[in-house]
Amino acid sequence: MVSTPSVLDSSTVLLVGASEWITQCAASLETRTNATVQTVGTKSEAVDVVQKRATDCLISEYTLPVSTGIELLREVRTETTTLPVILGTAGGSEAIASEAIEAGVTDYIALTGSAEQRTDEIINRTERAIRSAQRSVTQRERARQFDAIFNDSRTATWVLDPDGSLVRVNGTAREMIDEDVDTIVGEPFWTLPWWSQPDAANADVRQLAEKALRGSFGNAVVQQPPDIDDPRVIDLSVRPVENERGELVSVVVEGVDITERVDLERDLRQSEELHRITLNNMTDTILITNEQGEYTYVCPNVHFIFGYTADEIREQGTIDDLLGEDLFDRDELSGENVLKNIETTATDKAGREHTLLVNVREVSIQDGTLLFSCRDITKRKQREEALATLHETARDFLYAETHREIAQHIVDDTPGVLNLDASAVYLFDADTNSLRPAAHSATLKELNGPLPTVHADGETLPSYSFVEDDALFFDDIHEADRLENRATDLRSATYIPLGNHGVFVAGSDQIGVFDDVTRELADLLAATAEAALDRVTRESRLREQDRTLQQQNEQLTALNRINETIREIDQAIVQAETREEIDHTVCELLTADDRFRFAWIGTVDPATDTVEPRAWAGSEQGYLDSQSFAVDVANAEPAGQTAATGDVTMVTNVAAGLREEQWRKDALARDYLSVLSIPLVYNELTHGVLTVYAPTQDAFDDTTEAVLVELGETIASALSAIERKNALLTTSMTRVEFTIDDPAFVLSRLARDAACTLSYQGGVQQSTEGSYVFVTVEDASLEDVAEAASQLVAIDDVQTISTEGEGGVLRLRLTQPFLALELADHGAVFREATADPTTTTLVIDIPDSIDVRTISQLVRETFSTVDLRAKQTLDQTATHDLYSRFLDKLTERQLEVIQTAYYSGYFESPRESTGEDVAATLGISPPAFYKHARTVQRKLFATLFEGSNLPVAGSAKVVK
Repeated sequence: MVSTPSVLDSSTVLLVGASEWITQCAASLETRTNATVQTVGTKSEAVDVVQKRATDCLISEYTLPVSTGIELLREVRTETTTLPVILGTAGGSEAIASEAIEAGVTDYIALTGSAEQRTDEIINRTERAIRSAQRSVTQRERARQFDAIFNDSRTATWVLDPDGSLVRVNGTAREMIDEDVDTIVGEPFWTLPWWSQPDAANADVRQLAEKALRGSFGNAVVQQPPDIDDPRVIDLSVRPVENERGELVSVVVEGVDITERVDLERDLRQSEELHRITLNNMTDTILITNEQGEYTYVCPNVHFIFGYTADEIREQGTIDDLLGEDLFDRDELSGENVLKNIETTATDKAGREHTLLVNVREVSIQDGTLLFSCRDITKRKQREEALATLHETARDFLYAETHREIAQHIVDDTPGVLNLDASAVYLFDADTNSLRPAAHSATLKELNGPLPTVHADGETLPSYSFVEDDALFFDDIHEADRLENRATDLRSATYIPLGNHGVFVAGSDQIGVFDDVTRELADLLAATAEAALDRVTRESRLREQDRTLQQQNEQLTALNRINETIREIDQAIVQAETREEIDHTVCELLTADDRFRFAWIGTVDPATDTVEPRAWAGSEQGYLDSQSFAVDVANAEPAGQTAATGDVTMVTNVAAGLREEQWRKDALARDYLSVLSIPLVYNELTHGVLTVYAPTQDAFDDTTEAVLVELGETIASALSAIERKNALLTTSMTRVEFTIDDPAFVLSRLARDAACTLSYQGGVQQSTEGSYVFVTVEDASLEDVAEAASQLVAIDDVQTISTEGEGGVLRLRLTQPFLALELADHGAVFREATADPTTTTLVIDIPDSIDVRTISQLVRETFSTVDLRAKQTLDQTATHDLYSRFLDKLTERQLEVIQTAYYSGYFESPRESTGEDVAATLGISPPAFYKHARTVQRKLFATLFEGSNLPVAGSAKVVK
């Protein structure tokens, strides 16, 4: 009896058919095993069972109702390819066997022998079929598992053959390189591009692979070569694979990318190193204690604050010995969990006291329950105290009014701000380009001696700091190249520029006292002082501007008063009828208020060469009688100096030079403290001198002087106008005849150049283009004279008016004013002039109202060589009156037209020029010329006949 196979005990067997051997087999399986046995008779029933129940083996006879076992086999194989199917037949043949194998039968049994033998064989073959199927399932499952592992995207996998050559690679490994993997299959694993450069081998990978080839497991961390774009760090593990006989059939290599882990580990190590360095070098100190105050951790940098090492801190005992007892309330800490900014003091190893800010927190670290974070705020406290002192200093600066006051405040407050007793302030003197010590402390004088004045040339320390605008700090000033006083006991020192105002100096007899806080406070003190000095400078400038503005307002007020006086004088001059009225009005109005004490006008007497007063007003007090106003450039009274030079003379302080000049004593005796003398000149002709005296020094500023000078010109112009008016009204005049020799006179120069005789018979036309003069030419060709005239600069244009034989009449346009115009401004009449190549004669009529000497002076000043040839008195009462009335009726244009017509020979008989010719000369139309000519003729006849009471000729008839 066959022992029951354990595989059948847990199996389900389906038998299909109705043959005896089927029935016997079913019975034997049920009695000899614990298998689940089910028997069906037809193909459809068998297929239904296979589809609905798990079946481990199907046994079918060949012949079935309406079908065969082959057909059943084929249909079962459409459902599953793994179900073991055994086909048994008592009448088998090779054809059936071949067909069954082709259809996918698991085992084919030709039933022979006894029933018991057949049953045993069927059971054995069933057991083998089930076992084989289970092994296949197991192998497939293992294959699926291997594939799942092999295709894991997180792991790169390589399969090697027993000699270490590459057989297979998963996708993850393929993505790690750019090579075509198929081209490197069969290559030794240690030469592959994952870890080796071309034509090279990785020794570590080779050693690991050879270890696996010897049947051992292994592990190694490999860095990919640098020629890969993104080299990674791979953790390789090798596992040998053996068959049932223990023979090596392959090697599986798995690689995990641990680059990120390596980076994290490296970052972690660096972070740990950074924290270690930070704890060792940061200024805050961390201490951890238990509830009893015993240290469980002491930060390595504890020496920064306390000066002790960590071991020395532990040896002291509890934290109360270091920070003091009752630092905080334990109950409050329990409620808040952390207490911040507890201020306390502690003494370091050197005995120095430190101010600390302590934070206390509940923790649970290394058996410690309390964490103390200590921060040294000693410098900050010192800085706060220094800033408070600096604030007081800044407030003191607000009340300082001078640069020296501020300098003294800086020196006084330096000990409180910088904790330095030696200090000084230099102030810059722009006039001497030097730095002068304005304030210094007694300590600085003891250490350094007296401070000298320093030239601002950059050669010494204070000078260099000021010129370069650079703050200098020295731990030991004796190491400085520019130190001038090598004997000084100063060691630490600073020189800080105060803008454009000077330099602040501070120091000590100790080396290296300027730490960061002291430097910052020194800069702040200097900056505050500079701002205060800027404020004082601005305020000083504002005060100066206020004073200037006040002076300007006073000057403006005075100028307004002067202008008001000038306006009154101008109005009075306009209304004045005589020279005497103008003189007296000017003097009276100038002295009408208290600004000017005395004013007078004088005329130069050529006989005595003195200035003779002709009008005055104000507080004269006999001054004019006490002086002889000699015309002299030096050491003369201002009126005499002005008469001599023709320029304004101003004396701002009469008292200056009192002993050298007598007139000053006389003036001071009458409270004349300043004087201004002005020439009365119009058109280069002097009408006298106006002199004004003021009761104050510097009474005549530039503006006042300019206004009074302009007034002098106005007075002279008015006097000239009066003279011209008197000249028109007078009927008696003096005719003077001069001979001159001066090539500058245009007629003399033209007569000489053209070798002719020129005659001027009066008549000048003034226009915007220049002065037009008519001259008669004799003894020369008119064309030659015109050509010579065109070459002279003084003549701008030449026109031929009329031609008569060798001569004729020319109209000259002069570029400069003609003498006749200047004489007319002074009331004289330039009657005629005759010029030949050697001599020029001038005839001038001077009304009796005008001083002949004035006109003679004008002629002599105009020409270089002048001789008075003749002088006679004329009375032209009727002629002058008729001539004046006629000229008054003509316009300038009408006079120009009729003069041009006259000199053109229009009125000669026969006419030398037609009306059209004269019109062309004047540049007007013939009708316009005729209209002007008739108008002038009508005005002439009206002057002759109207109001003259002439008898009217006519016949009288008697009516009877």
